[in-house]
Amino acid sequence: MSELDKKAQKHKASMQKQKTRVDAAIAAATTDRGVAVLLTGDGKGKSSSAFGMVMRALGYGQQVGVVQFIKGEQLSGEELYLRDHCPQVTFYQMGTGFTWDTQDRSGDIAAAQRTWAVAAPMLADSRYQLVVLDELTYMLAYDYLDAGQVITAIANRPAGQSVVVTGRGGGAALQDVMDTVSEVKEIKHAFKAGIKARRGVDF
Repeated sequence: MSELDKKAQKHKASMQKQKTRVDAAIAAATTDRGVAVLLTGDGKGKSSSAFGMVMRALGYGQQVGVVQFIKGEQLSGEELYLRDHCPQVTFYQMGTGFTWDTQDRSGDIAAAQRTWAVAAPMLADSRYQLVVLDELTYMLAYDYLDAGQVITAIANRPAGQSVVVTGRGGGAALQDVMDTVSEVKEIKHAFKAGIKARRGVDF
């Protein structure tokens, strides 16, 4: 047997073992319900990943709700696309911009509570198969919203509804209630090298 044939045989045996493990894991997953996903960490791509899931859900004709905390003063590509091409998506922004821009704690708290008043009914409505709560973690970190109330709403949402929460941090209690927690780690970022944020990539 040639060296090339040996490598091919070894590769096939390795892939067969991997397939057995994957098939067993798929067979063991018997619970059919919506999932709660937290995308956190200091790296770029948390909101982008969430909007990727929005596109995936829309591909299956699902009803989607998107609520953006913090963002809203500056237009974003996702906002423009959803508003122009996806009227079936319920889209709401807090509209105050970043907290370091407003520098108004009482105003930010009031805006956060108004925005939560939009998000909370979505989490109780079984017609929504996916709800995205973009940058919600900051509202908890700054104590703009009651963490217990938010976590309870996520935990008690309809069984078939999935929810995606994005933002840095959020606390251990939020992580505990989520089914999937992914941390996006920054290795390097163009902005720190003096490169301007770019349309279609950063916003």
